[in-house]
Amino acid sequence: MSLPALADRAIVLHARAHDWRAAVRLAGDALVESGCTTAEYTEAMIRMVDDHGPYIVIAPGLALAHARPGSDVRCDGLSVVTLAQPVEFGHAHNDPVRVVIGLAGVAPDAHLEAVAQLANAFNNADAIPALAEATTRDEVRAILTGGAPA
Repeated sequence: MSLPALADRAIVLHARAHDWRAAVRLAGDALVESGCTTAEYTEAMIRMVDDHGPYIVIAPGLALAHARPGSDVRCDGLSVVTLAQPVEFGHAHNDPVRVVIGLAGVAPDAHLEAVAQLANAFNNADAIPALAEATTRDEVRAILTGGAPA
């Protein structure tokens, strides 16, 4: 799966979340709004952290929320949520989080390719802070595709 196109409704800028569950729920809700998942997928993303800990906090300030493929995934999808105030996920090194990316894949291994492509975007050390400060959806898209932040 290549990185799915980011619909406007899949990008939420400067949202407020009182804890990590609310932050993940925002990313899940954006996937639902974009038509890629059902609300059950959002709950599955939260259960993944409940069951396995904050492993989804993959870099300083960045969480990659996801769950296993299943009937609650309608199509490959990506959402991006930036937080007005960072939240703690409980990660020893990468907290607090300001950017939550939601990822949904139809096929079991599809998310690995998308994660690899996202990793390319985050090879630039400025990408996460740039996403956190982005003021437009087009800025978010440019950062994720490796273009210069607007």
